Amino acid sequence: MKQEIRISKKSMLKGEDGHKVVSVRMREETMARLDDLSVQTNRSRNEVINLLLESALDLVTIAPEE
Repeated sequence: MKQEIRISKKSMLKGEDGHKVVSVRMREETMARLDDLSVQTNRSRNEVINLLLESALDLVTIAPEE
């Protein structure tokens, strides 16, 4: 008698949760400021970075070429 093991495919591919992983190089001073904000707000560094980026994206304007 033939036995069969069935494994279903995952419905969500990597990154389909609305998040992507990125790697960023930054100065130690910037990292220290982020860590300070993280402690002061009781949020993770990742959460602080995402909040700051979202705010900055809403404020940015593109300067016309000279």
